[in-house]
Amino acid sequence: MALSSLSPPPPYLPTHSASASLPKLLHSNFSFPPTSYPNNVSTTTSTNFRPDYGKWRAHVSFFPAFFNNKTKNAESIKLELLEEIAPLDRGAEASPEDQERVDQIARKLEAVNPTKEPLKSSFLNGKWELIYTTSQSILQTQRPKLLRSRTNFQAINADRLRAQNMESWPFFNQVTADLTPLNARKVAVKFDYFKIGGLIPVKAPDRARGELEISYLDVELRVSRGDKGNLFILKMVDPLYEIPS
Repeated sequence: MALSSLSPPPPYLPTHSASASLPKLLHSNFSFPPTSYPNNVSTTTSTNFRPDYGKWRAHVSFFPAFFNNKTKNAESIKLELLEEIAPLDRGAEASPEDQERVDQIARKLEAVNPTKEPLKSSFLNGKWELIYTTSQSILQTQRPKLLRSRTNFQAINADRLRAQNMESWPFFNQVTADLTPLNARKVAVKFDYFKIGGLIPVKAPDRARGELEISYLDVELRVSRGDKGNLFILKMVDPLYEIPS
């Protein structure tokens, strides 16, 4: 699935509507412990995100050569994409030329998307960290760096059609939302409650809406595009995370 003019700004879901500039996301210097996936697939979630792609390819080697080549191509493009965004501070330091290069690589990756119906895939469920976006409101570039959130997350539980955005220090804001499928790749997003500081609930205004299309999804990486044209790239950090009721 990819998201502030409200004060203090609620956490992000990667999508924007004309009426509300929604939450923020991303990147910090701390690392999460390794996460384990089915079939012994393993990734790490440090900011130097370098999964063991060779191990993953070994597990799909029984597919025909066409699929193996497609998988290898996707892994190569993923590495290219991650290397391109690594020095860009989640996109806050990206020039228009940087944004164009990232977008071109993302489109190459979207062209080899292995998950044609993301909303039906178990890969979608869990807690994701945003590692790149073009959304200036999410990056909080209008604020001094000291007052920008250090890390932002988005959780999705597709079976419950629920989403949650979470900011890290210094504000720890959260927001939850209902999702309505528009097709197998795209959802409408309706925010319901903000939590200021993660504790004080505030009902979201009815205008807090948007749409999000999931254009690439695998076990460790997600690319999404919002209804205002913003690009969002996220990495999986906890596939077992459940959004609180």
